[in-house]
Amino acid sequence: KPPVRRRFTRSATRLRASITPGTVLVLLAGRFRGKRVVFLKQLASGLLLVTGPFKINGVPVRRVNQAYVIATSTKVDISKVDVADKFDDAYFKAPKKAAKSAKFFEK
Repeated sequence: KPPVRRRFTRSATRLRASITPGTVLVLLAGRFRGKRVVFLKQLASGLLLVTGPFKINGVPVRRVNQAYVIATSTKVDISKVDVADKFDDAYFKAPKKAAKSAKFFEK
């Protein structure tokens, strides 16, 4: 059989116009719902990189879908913040679990 032809190409998620780096967002779902966070950047997967900052309100650097945030008109100057390439989707991936050893079943 010939391979199935895909009609749609996956493109980057468009960022809402009201969300720009430094915008204060309100989280609507999850453990930190109701908390205000600062938007840092959009990741390659389309998710938003946000932070509390942790020392101020306890929200760590995390990924959030833009459907679960409300943008406020408040902006914070993050020009001095180093939003390094360290934070990408691979950074948030769970570590691989070691395969179970076969020695357990040998006896």
